[in-house]
Amino acid sequence: MTLFHLAGPSLLVVVLFLLSTPITWAMAIGALAFFFINMDMIPLANFAQEMAEGSQSVSLLALPLFVLAGCIMNASGITRRLLTLADVLVGHMTGALAQMCTVLGTLLGGLTASANADAAMLAKTLGVEMSERGYSRAFAAVITSSAAIITSLIPPSIGLIVYGFLAETSIGRLFAAGVVPGLVLAAGLMVTTYFIARKRGYKPLRKERASRAEASRALIDGLWALSIPVVIFAGTRYGIFTTTEAGAVVVVYVLFVAIFGYREFTFRQIPEVLAEAVRDSAVVMIMICAAASFGFYLAWEQVPQAMSGWLGDATDNPLLMLLLINVLLIVIGTAIEGSAALIILTPMLIPIIDGVGIDRVHFGVIFITNLTIAGITPPVGGLMYISSMVLKVPMMAYAREVLPYLAMMMVLLVMLSMFPQLSLWLPNLVYGTAAVQ
Repeated sequence: MTLFHLAGPSLLVVVLFLLSTPITWAMAIGALAFFFINMDMIPLANFAQEMAEGSQSVSLLALPLFVLAGCIMNASGITRRLLTLADVLVGHMTGALAQMCTVLGTLLGGLTASANADAAMLAKTLGVEMSERGYSRAFAAVITSSAAIITSLIPPSIGLIVYGFLAETSIGRLFAAGVVPGLVLAAGLMVTTYFIARKRGYKPLRKERASRAEASRALIDGLWALSIPVVIFAGTRYGIFTTTEAGAVVVVYVLFVAIFGYREFTFRQIPEVLAEAVRDSAVVMIMICAAASFGFYLAWEQVPQAMSGWLGDATDNPLLMLLLINVLLIVIGTAIEGSAALIILTPMLIPIIDGVGIDRVHFGVIFITNLTIAGITPPVGGLMYISSMVLKVPMMAYAREVLPYLAMMMVLLVMLSMFPQLSLWLPNLVYGTAAVQ
């Protein structure tokens, strides 16, 4: 086996990355190159077979279903109602619009399942309004993209679904594990925003807190939407349906709420919503298929075993291993888009964490948090590009504004690594310490 056979496909993928080739096609082309190089040992038809097998999982059925549910909710007036609720909760605080952005991102996290969708929505609504009210455009881009990170932790999360599939780990427990870290992240964002807003003089929207009557009206108006995560947890906890089936149940539930609860959604909108859900789901699914074929190449060349041996030689202490992996992921996240890193690295890292006794659910939350933070990290952060494009912010201006938020998130990563119960307390409470969902 020559060096060309071993490293050629990986070098090709790196070159394609540098040429700004979409990550899906870069992985697919690299995998196809591997099969061409090894045609004498592996039939070329295996390339298509490996791509197809990448999608053959019942767990992945949850992905398009939760995406569809989010699309229905977005088309049914949910954003406006939750924005009103966010205003009632934090409109009296310093930097109120930025604080509302974090609260709205947290509320939407339980509905849309897509951080990219939330970043676009937050930038188009609150981001534009912030810039019109004297907030720095770069600051508005940073807070809208940072708030969207919460979506990756609050269930239902596409990242947690994909990780659960790749790591063969309970998606129900992963959903529960993301709640507390997601809320801690939201609190960290709000504290950081408060100090920045106070220093810059970003004003509240209200002179005083909302009255109890106004808060009650806003809460009742948003209650249909806020009940969705409860439906997911209650149904999976008591065995009414599996996590995968929960996706179908939530679609039916939100369709009922949209048509008969909020009454702002009609049957005529269904084709448009279905088309949006298909497009959003297809982007993730084709990436999973491409990564499956690229993963075959990595497994054939025993790259996971080599990485496991290298990290295993470095330390056998679980905490040190987590910190080492965090550093590795932070470096990788500055060069590779988070979704691609998730799909490529999960099969490599699972044997390593199993070897030192790290819980897969705990690691999943840390892994997803780390890779989503990469979404706001220059130069390849996807969330950064979405918010910056909407608000027309140069990368260097964004890079300066994002530093305090990145520092806060690094502290959060260390906390999640040092205190596993931040992630494991809720799934152990809901499903039990030995439950398999």
